[in-house]
Amino acid sequence: MAPALVQQLGERLDAHRPDGTAPLGWRCFQIGLLFLASSAFIAGLLLLVALIQGSFNRPSPWRDRANWVLAAAALLMVLGCFGALSGWLAWVGLANWLPFFWAFWGFQPYVATPEARRRMGLWLLAGTVPVVLTGLGQLFLGWSGPWQILGGLVIWHVKLGGNPPERLAGLFDYANITGAWLSLAWPFALAALLQPRLHWPGRAVTLAIAAGVAGSIFLTDSRNAWGALLLAVPLVAGPLSWRWLLPLLVLALVPVALATLPGVPAMVQEPARALVPQSIWGRLNDFNSQGRRPLAITRLSQWQVAVGLVAERPWLGWGAAAFSVIYPLRTGFWHGHPHNLPLDLAISHGLPVAVLVVGLVLWLLIRGVRVGMLSGALFDRAWWASALLLVALHATDMPFYDSRINVAGWVLLAGLRCCR
Repeated sequence: MAPALVQQLGERLDAHRPDGTAPLGWRCFQIGLLFLASSAFIAGLLLLVALIQGSFNRPSPWRDRANWVLAAAALLMVLGCFGALSGWLAWVGLANWLPFFWAFWGFQPYVATPEARRRMGLWLLAGTVPVVLTGLGQLFLGWSGPWQILGGLVIWHVKLGGNPPERLAGLFDYANITGAWLSLAWPFALAALLQPRLHWPGRAVTLAIAAGVAGSIFLTDSRNAWGALLLAVPLVAGPLSWRWLLPLLVLALVPVALATLPGVPAMVQEPARALVPQSIWGRLNDFNSQGRRPLAITRLSQWQVAVGLVAERPWLGWGAAAFSVIYPLRTGFWHGHPHNLPLDLAISHGLPVAVLVVGLVLWLLIRGVRVGMLSGALFDRAWWASALLLVALHATDMPFYDSRINVAGWVLLAGLRCCR
């Protein structure tokens, strides 16, 4: 029985393999994405095998101008490390970027076709199930970790009651990171739910997973993830639905806006707040019983200091992790990063690097629209939406410092590059 099951599993994994893709790499890539949320270590080993195999028997990477852009950025990053304020941390920080520039090219064979992208989106969604289960368990069933195997190489944090308290984090170590992962998986949950010709048992399972992802996003209490939850719906549903879907979304958001925005007359705001749960308008309004936070620990202050740092050293930057050293000296408060990826890139590696990398990502998104991803096949719409949401999250946060989200992001970008 066991050999037959293994053979059947192998046949399922081998299905829809793009032409020219190594069978072992194709299998490792799929299983790696399945394990990505649960274990960066296990997924990393599998995806490394896939990456190595995906780099052989291919045309030269220099035939693609996108790789020239990343090569130029990599050269500037290395040059900046020699005079970096953060010293050896600057060299360590290259690990957040240079291997993924290679992955952007090496992963492309595995996401080269619409069916391949569909499969990879579904593998990412399936790998999200443990995130949902551990998150709900920590909030409602009293689950408490950390749970670890392989001597700590695989750790599920699962802090009792959430992290921060009463915010779903699951196996990740912080609710905002969980919100980012769930946000990139949510478009694929929608696409799986909307796909035609799905029999009722499969649709019931898909509905349960989609509901679990959506509910978990709400329970992360992440405002970014809440925005992603709404934005993904019209993007995945497609332009044909916008005539009726967008007015419904706007109508639903009106009471939320009235309950949240300052300056709304009390006679209007109070009924709106009675309609909208305080957990929503209070979070969006940054309301709490202890008043508002000091300016120095807000994103506005972080961005103001970050812009000043970029102006002081615009060309090669201060080095990776320099913001965490300089910000406390100038404000008296510690922050590990400026909560904005373009600013973080410019501070760490210089403005030219930020322009090159951010410009390439934006070009990939725009190109995706031009080649019809947003109006094309269902799972290509989900792929584009997932990439857009993850890019948007990095405007006010930095979830890419979690290696699992970083890997997922470059897989999505590789898929954008392959669309024709």
